[in-house]
Amino acid sequence: MALHVRAVALPDEVERDIYVVGDRLTYEPVAGAETVVRSGWAVPGLVDAHCHLGLVPPGVAATVEQARELAMVDRATGVLTIRDAGSPTPYAELDDEPEMPRLLRAGRHIAPPKRYLPNIAVDAAGPELAAAVAEQAKAGNGWVKLVGDWIDRAAGDLGTNYDRESLTAAVKAAHDNGARITVHTFSEDALPDLLAAGLDCIEHGTGLSPDLLDIMAKAGTALVPTMINIETFGGIAEKAQAKFPTYADHMRRLMAGFPSVVAAAHEAGVPIFAGTDAGGGIDHGLIAREIVRLHQAGMSTVDALAAGSWKARDWLGLSGLVEGGLADLVVYAEDPRRDLRTLAKPARMILRGRVIR
Repeated sequence: MALHVRAVALPDEVERDIYVVGDRLTYEPVAGAETVVRSGWAVPGLVDAHCHLGLVPPGVAATVEQARELAMVDRATGVLTIRDAGSPTPYAELDDEPEMPRLLRAGRHIAPPKRYLPNIAVDAAGPELAAAVAEQAKAGNGWVKLVGDWIDRAAGDLGTNYDRESLTAAVKAAHDNGARITVHTFSEDALPDLLAAGLDCIEHGTGLSPDLLDIMAKAGTALVPTMINIETFGGIAEKAQAKFPTYADHMRRLMAGFPSVVAAAHEAGVPIFAGTDAGGGIDHGLIAREIVRLHQAGMSTVDALAAGSWKARDWLGLSGLVEGGLADLVVYAEDPRRDLRTLAKPARMILRGRVIR
């Protein structure tokens, strides 16, 4: 049965009739289509571009069933595509489940021994990094995730994990195996080598500076700032204060300055996408809050919405509300550009051509 939606389609701002045939959209009338929406604002399915379905608090591996349940929490808020930025749990069997959001997955995180959360990452020192990347590219379905820095307990502060030569080889290994490669980084010191190596994306990026933002913009390197996550740095600092005061102070400074970093990145033309970092420490289902945070940091409501919808989909190789595009859309009773908090209240959702709400 074909479906019919009458709504203002964003970002075109044109009220039109959208028809759903199978898993595709068309603007050509389809006789006998069932009308499921008569008015509203239609947005291409939302994207959480940094999520961890394979992690549950306090940062341990989830079961496949838990991963499925977490995806359903996100789906209920209009997230119809999830980019899993590293998971200790393999769950490829969920990729084609018709009820699941579309999944774009990295394999496991990759980090040097004892330089990340216990039992989460694959251990790989610099000389082993390229081989580990090739392996994890095959474990995921399009992405690889590195840990670029972490607390160095001997130094009492953030420290870099890999040298430029190892990173450059890692990028080549990812691309040779058909994957894009992204990196977790908080510090200032790790970023020059990470960007020189040609990574496709920076996760968090609290240590970015204006000169590095210009490099990112020219190279088209994306930023997923995970602003909800960065708001937890105060609690991290408090726990670390007694034993690692330098690290604690550093984390507080990074948190305080981060909205300005995101604003400067947007101004410089860096592609920015919305990701919550849901998983071990952040609840699922918070994409609307993350998009609001992007707006509060200086992005217009339209740009912030695009970062969690049509521009994010395009970056990930998925279509928007276009002729022949994938049948993923969310309809709202009110224009979400007027108040981004509206995104938390979808009125109708269609995923893979099927009404799910």
